[in-house]
Amino acid sequence: MNQKNNMTQSKGSTLQAFLKPQVITMLFLGISAGIPILLIFSSLSLWLREAGVDRSAVTFFSWAALGYSFKFVWAPLIDKLSIPLLTKLLGKRRAWILVSQISIISAIAWMALTNPVDSNSLTIMAMAAVLLGFSSATQDIVIDAYRIEIGNNRLQAMMSASYIAGYRIGMLIAGAGALFLADAFGSTMANYNYSAWMNSYLIIAGAVFIGIITTFVMPEPQHQDQSEQYSTQDYLGFFALFLILVVVFISTFIFSASLVSSVKVQLSGVLGYPHVASFIVETLRLISAVFLTFGVAKVLMRSPLINKEMVTTSYLKPVEEFFSRYHLKTALLILALVGLYRISDIVLGVISNVFYQDLGFTKTEIASVVKTFGLFMTIAGGFLGGLITIKIGVIRALMIGAALTIATNLMFVLLAYSGPNLSILYLVISADNLTAGLASAAFIAFLSALTNVKFTAMQYAIFSSLMTLLPKLLGGFSGSIVDSLGYVNFFIFASVIGLPVLVLVALVNKHLTLKDL
Repeated sequence: MNQKNNMTQSKGSTLQAFLKPQVITMLFLGISAGIPILLIFSSLSLWLREAGVDRSAVTFFSWAALGYSFKFVWAPLIDKLSIPLLTKLLGKRRAWILVSQISIISAIAWMALTNPVDSNSLTIMAMAAVLLGFSSATQDIVIDAYRIEIGNNRLQAMMSASYIAGYRIGMLIAGAGALFLADAFGSTMANYNYSAWMNSYLIIAGAVFIGIITTFVMPEPQHQDQSEQYSTQDYLGFFALFLILVVVFISTFIFSASLVSSVKVQLSGVLGYPHVASFIVETLRLISAVFLTFGVAKVLMRSPLINKEMVTTSYLKPVEEFFSRYHLKTALLILALVGLYRISDIVLGVISNVFYQDLGFTKTEIASVVKTFGLFMTIAGGFLGGLITIKIGVIRALMIGAALTIATNLMFVLLAYSGPNLSILYLVISADNLTAGLASAAFIAFLSALTNVKFTAMQYAIFSSLMTLLPKLLGGFSGSIVDSLGYVNFFIFASVIGLPVLVLVALVNKHLTLKDL
């Protein structure tokens, strides 16, 4: 009888925890956080493709989300800097969340008011997409901090689960919602209608007001004294350095445009394959931009603008601790695995919606199958991955996830030959999204196990940034690769680049003990 009463009390306590204001708050903040990402990736890709933009240009827009990969750079600044007037009215966390949400709405509206077919419109659209990525990444930073500060340790799991559920709902609104709306307003591949996409994006921008209302209603957390923090000027100096480096990186692409075009023409004449020449030249262009940016960073680090002690304490010590803990060889293997584990999945994902559209599926079919049905399959895969990880361990689950990713990428070859067959699409999406959820769950567990609790925020931010950086950069070239190789060969390529991941998982398993994980 006592055991039965205890079980009843436990169930009641769990239900009460889900009804806690903090948990409900995270659900609505999750919706606000989940909306922007697909407006940069899949929904924007379909819009641009429908407007007649080349595949190679469409997939370059995925780079607009690189702000998510570098958000650790300005996280300390947000943690330190107050916003005049708003901080006094709302508190530091709520003020920053509100500013990021207003910026998100502004960026989405900016995109909505830009017609991709107009002259120079792609540059304007790219600027709006970059602002959206930066604003969304900023919102993520503040919401993570808010979640940790507003709830005790017992509530963190519930709040995280609520946030993830809200995030998926936000993705559904921006993914399936945008496609349903654009289709209902009358835009198709055969008859592009700018006003349909404009109205769709404006409506989606309005959905972010869910987050704004939540921000005004929710309480401000009680902050602990952060006397160990450096001055606002120090953080502003480092952030200024980051902005300078972004300008240098982008300027490299802008000012090299004429030279690159000339080299492409010459190399195309030598090779006889224009798309291969374009891919080679753009890759060299990217590498050159990275090296130039790194060189400028080395020079500016010597200037009085930068507090070197702050950089060492806030940015270098977490990295040094990681290498000290695992030693050079093992640490490099781990970082290689972190950087490459999701490469097959992300590279294919950048162009997947364009592929569905080119194959002949309507936006409504894509929204129903890929976005809505696929979302539930991803959630199911996540639960399955969590169970498998608990049952057989992180490394074995990683190996299963990597192997299944290679296999499911090859299933897109079947879809390419089948044409707009809904049954095959359901099959491929089921396998692909289940695998993505499973692999992601195992990978998050792996990253969490690698993180030292003394440097949780910084180390996890670095891992999560590295996890997507190379795949996103390569994903930007996916359109050029398809133009050169065709879809079938591209899907084979996306599978083949996943093979080294299996080797890396085996090597990491060899050098790490169970105690490490």
